[in-house]
Formats: sequence, structure tokens, C-alpha cells
Amino acid sequence: MPLRITGMIGVAPPAAETTVHIITGGISKEYTRDFAQAHDKAGFDWALVGYTSRAADGFGVASYCAAQTERLGYLIAHRPGFVAPTLAARKFATFDNFWATDDGQPRMGLHIISGASDSEMAQDGDWSDKSTRYRRAGEYVAIMRNEWSGIPFDFEGEFYKVAQGTSDVLPFQKPTPPVLFGGSSEEALEMGAEHCDIFAIFGEPRAIVAERIADFRARCAKYERPFGKEPGFNISLRPIIAETEGKAWDKARKMLADILEQTGGDGAPGGDSVSANRLLQAASENEIHDERLWMAIAEATGARGNSTCLVGTPEQVAESCLEYYKLGVEGILLRGFEPMDDALEYGKELIPRMREGAAAIDAERSQTRAAE
Repeated sequence: MPLRITGMIGVAPPAAETTVHIITGGISKEYTRDFAQAHDKAGFDWALVGYTSRAADGFGVASYCAAQTERLGYLIAHRPGFVAPTLAARKFATFDNFWATDDGQPRMGLHIISGASDSEMAQDGDWSDKSTRYRRAGEYVAIMRNEWSGIPFDFEGEFYKVAQGTSDVLPFQKPTPPVLFGGSSEEALEMGAEHCDIFAIFGEPRAIVAERIADFRARCAKYERPFGKEPGFNISLRPIIAETEGKAWDKARKMLADILEQTGGDGAPGGDSVSANRLLQAASENEIHDERLWMAIAEATGARGNSTCLVGTPEQVAESCLEYYKLGVEGILLRGFEPMDDALEYGKELIPRMREGAAAIDAERSQTRAAE
């Protein structure tokens, strides 16, 4: 399976040199352009365009960035409930057609975000609880898939009712663009197992990741999944690299000190986020797992979002990433705490080493299958 490497772009310069979150703040055309082009130059396959109740519109950001780059794809985060699913399907299909490369390479994926905290959802006028949001998301994705088929359909569910829905614009990617989702609650896992292509998880110890993969595959087996496809997996990590391991750890400790100074040492607790509480539990057990999976920044920030790190040389971090690849994780999201500089730095040695290693693993797997 080909390795897919994803970054994440913001649309405004971060407020501090070391930053955890990169989609806060206003909007800068120049910064957004430069950030997207940095990912293109570094060899990323996709760049995640995030979503919050205060952030710039993801469709607009992705379209602008696609016009400024040559081959970089965009993983557009999207919250069901604010745009009709039929219209959302046509918006994604339109992007998929307009921005595929001339040699036929697609440049779009869809990441379903059912919601953050109740308080953040309320900023967008959505007062539904988490369970309701996931039920709604399941109907939403089902309707989008129907719309993408081009075959007139009727749908009547708890949240949506469509009569003879259809679309003149079909996706460039056949049968549909890849649909990702994340979450650790029962509602999230069941929705994703039934409707989505790829399960996105935060960086956790490898033994736990293996358990989560096995559990999700078992959940998928209960459903008649879209097009009969097996699920894929994506993991998010924050590499901190330097020319020596010692320098990488010095850099990591400096970043932790900067973040603690910004937060006053008062990281928000996990709250009702199952994913955050999983990471905090791992952090309470050990600061470092699997040689270099460092949990200190996750602990300091309440593990809200992608905050687990791999610390070491590019060779060491690439080896750690490839251990997840061996487990069946074909997609790896990499982003740093010095966003622009780190994206370019990853392209020099880390990403090439990851691709070389993944190709070697794939070749070995092919030889093993041929010998069986």
C-alpha cells in the first residue's frame, strides 16, 4: 500500500514561535500561499485544512491554495449540519474535478468532523449533543455518497429527507473521494465503521494502535460498508527532529518550556473527549513510549488535538513512523510546532526516508506473498 503523508496548513502567522494550534487567528493571503507552497515543495501528498467555529472557510482556503500549488492535495475538514449534504457533495465533487492534475492525480480528501466541545458548537448555533451529532453525521455521509452516484435517490431519516436527489457533477475520483473521520467514543466508532473509508487517530503507543486497528476492523465487519472496501488508517504525529538525538531532545524540552509559559502551566483537562483522555492516561503512565513517542506536550495541553511527539534524528523518527506503517497505518499526518520551518525541514530528509522505507516494506511484503 502506498504511504500517504499529510501536513496541515494555517491561514495566518502563529502568535508565538512555538505553537500548538495553527488554524487560529485571522487570514493572510501571503502566509497561506507560502505555507501551501512549502508543503508542495517538501513532498507532502495532502495538507489538512482544519475547521473550528471561528476559522476561515475550508472550501475557500483549499481552492485558493490549490491555485497556488502544482500537485499538493487538500484534506478538507467538514462539519455536517451547517451545509445541506446534497450541496456539500456537489461542492466536494466540483473541487475534485477542477483541481485534479492534468496527468490525472486527484487532489482532494474529505475529513468528517462531527464536532468539538458543546461550547464551541454553540458558537455556530448548534446545540445538539455529541450522540445526536454522530447520528446526523452518519446520515450526512450516506446522502453524500448517494449524491455522488448520479442515480436519483430518495432518503428519509431522523435528520434529513431528500426526494429524487441527484447531481450533474460527479467526483473525479471513482467511485468517490476518500472520506476520513476521527473519534474514540462509541458513537464515533460506529458511525465511521458504517460510513467512512479511513479512521484517523492521534499518536498513541504502538500496542494501543494495534488494538484500535483490530477493534475497528471488527466493527466494520458488522456493516455493509461503502463499495465493500476494507478500512484504512491514518495517524497524526508531531516530529521534533535535529541532527543528533541529544539536540532533538534539547529542542523538545525548549518547546515544552515555551508552551508551558504560554499556558501558565495550566493545560485544559480532557473533559468529555474520549480521545484526549486516552492520551492523558498514556501520559500518566510514561512520559516516553516506544523509544521516542513523547507525551509531555500532550499532558501540558490537556491532549486537545494532535499533540504527541516523535523526538530524534530524521532517521530515528522515520523508523518510528514506519513501525506504524507496518501495523497497517497507510497515512501519517506530520506537523510541527514551528509550522512553516518544520514543513520545509521534514521535506529535506524525514519524508524521503519515510518513502524509501515504506517502499522497502512493500517490496518485502510482495516477496512474502509471492512465496506463499
